[in-house]
Amino acid sequence: MFKKITNACVILVQKYLPDPFLFASILTVIVFIAGIIVTRQTPLDMLIHWNSGFWGLLSFSMQMALVVVTGHTLANTPVVNKGIKKIASIPKTPCQAIIITTVSAGIACWINWGFGLILGAILAKEIAKKVPKVDYRLLIASAYSGFVVWHGGLSGSIPLTIAAGGQDVKTVSAGIITSAIPTSQTLFSHYNLFIVIIILVTMPVVNWFMHPKGKDIFIIDPKRLEDEIPVKSLNKSKKEMTPAERLENSSVISVIIGCMGIIYTIYYFATKGFKLDLNVVNFTFLFLSILLHGTPRKFLNAAASGVKATTGIIIQFPFYAGIMGMMIGTNVMGISLGKTIASGLISIATPKTFSLFTVLSTAFCTIFIPSGGGEWALQAPIIMPAASHLGISSSIAAMAISWGDAWASMIQPFWALPALAIAGLGARDIMGFCIIDLFYTGIIILGTFLIIA
Repeated sequence: MFKKITNACVILVQKYLPDPFLFASILTVIVFIAGIIVTRQTPLDMLIHWNSGFWGLLSFSMQMALVVVTGHTLANTPVVNKGIKKIASIPKTPCQAIIITTVSAGIACWINWGFGLILGAILAKEIAKKVPKVDYRLLIASAYSGFVVWHGGLSGSIPLTIAAGGQDVKTVSAGIITSAIPTSQTLFSHYNLFIVIIILVTMPVVNWFMHPKGKDIFIIDPKRLEDEIPVKSLNKSKKEMTPAERLENSSVISVIIGCMGIIYTIYYFATKGFKLDLNVVNFTFLFLSILLHGTPRKFLNAAASGVKATTGIIIQFPFYAGIMGMMIGTNVMGISLGKTIASGLISIATPKTFSLFTVLSTAFCTIFIPSGGGEWALQAPIIMPAASHLGISSSIAAMAISWGDAWASMIQPFWALPALAIAGLGARDIMGFCIIDLFYTGIIILGTFLIIA
């Protein structure tokens, strides 16, 4: 029965799920029309909101792209890549391949979502070379499924934002959060760790149960798994190199710059404690990569490959930013489409069901706005005051938003783009399996927030 449901989801997705860019375009049209109907704004008003939002998240887009590039570059350093190959040599059967990929990707995504996405895809490719009978689609889906824990992990944008405090937090939360909320109340709270651990322990088994049998197994051509990192070989001796070429292939610059970055990172953590944000993560990954690659040329080769994986993000993120602009764009009465949706769900919540409806509300909006920062900007002005009114902890309300965002990523193909680019697959190849993971993790996430209420 379980495999029949899985196969039905896979077939359904392969027939009807459009390309991620087309998916974003369709969502744009839907939100445009819904905004006109629900908020009674003119088409021109909605176009203005669309344009104002279209370029509103460029700095955040750059951060997201750098997370992917630096994560990819670090994963391809000799030391880290050797570790990946060592892990890839462990599984001998399809069952072991799926389980090890899911666990490894999940732990890596908990540490850093960008690194986890890239490491999971690279690990899956290496495992596919050694375990040819494993279904390659499910293997990549298993690598992506670990992403569901990212917003409960060390790179979760909402927990890190409220931990840092600042005027942005006070503004978007309507003054309810007047000071920073430490990660001990969010990322390292007992209920958050419970959700993460249960998912990491049990989801590998769920993924294995989805493995097709017989002729339904998708076997990848080994030629498609060849390393695509460009290598600019000069085929010259040091005497034949120009001064510029010697610098590119010298370890001196990499060691100096890399050590400078690592020394500052050590200073940062020594003086400010374990306070991670996207800038710190990117900074650390960048200079570790420079140092571990050994020479500027090797680093640039790996970085060039990583940049290719950001194509979908660079092109599609402005469209989702535009959708966010239309979702939060208000009419003369101060009513927006996003506020109407969120308020409608939260209005029927009680103190016991508030966190549950917050997760559901955020998950629904995440389909249109696949951004933790965007979700916080949309939901916080509604959720945080309502939580205060009902006596709900601000930290719990914030984590409900975080988990709603992470949970919905299982059916939003946007963040799968980097992994798919590395794997050489399309969204239709893995989203059928991800739907099953969505239902399963939903039981854990929603059940936990009901219990702690």
